[in-house]
Amino acid sequence: MNCDKGSMLLYAVTDRAWIGRQNLYEQVECALKGGVTCVQLREKELNDEDFLQEAFRLSALCRKYNVPFLINDNIEIAVKCNANGVHVGQEDMTAKEVRKILGENKIIGVSVHSVEEALEAVENGADYLGVGAMFSTSTKTDVDVLPTDTLKAICHAVSIPVVAIGGINKANISQLSRTGVDGVALVSAIFGAEDIEKECRLLYKLTKDMVNT
Repeated sequence: MNCDKGSMLLYAVTDRAWIGRQNLYEQVECALKGGVTCVQLREKELNDEDFLQEAFRLSALCRKYNVPFLINDNIEIAVKCNANGVHVGQEDMTAKEVRKILGENKIIGVSVHSVEEALEAVENGADYLGVGAMFSTSTKTDVDVLPTDTLKAICHAVSIPVVAIGGINKANISQLSRTGVDGVALVSAIFGAEDIEKECRLLYKLTKDMVNT
């Protein structure tokens, strides 16, 4: 396992939809200053050249803060920018296939929605699991909301870190208490905030309290 539970506590997933008075680099730095413990660059619209340039800049920024930097889906970009790892979904390569490309020392996260998918991902060498959507979310409209009992069952079935994702914000984080989850992955709750650094400080405290409950 290439990541520890602490680095999964407050996991920021970027979304270009929230860029406004700050660019993405500035937003991510504010999140890092606020206590984010992991950053995933998710880009669905950029061409590969612009995606790679963004990845290089954010990878260097995360190294400065000693925080893991991951790429969503795009293995080639992850290799080129020497990211700490990648996150893949059920429709992407398996963790085993990704491992052959990235090598033994990179972090591989896998999205799962059931105990069966979780156990398969672990068997294939995943380092952590992303579980969701836990609440309704505007980021992904084609996903079903999972019962907290499913999250709890996945957490109890595996020994690697588990991160909850999907519609999580400061108002509902506490609902994940006593599930066994190790952290939360947030999109709009971070990048849609008026003051990202201040919001992340609050989210960090709420998540830590939830995990330790």
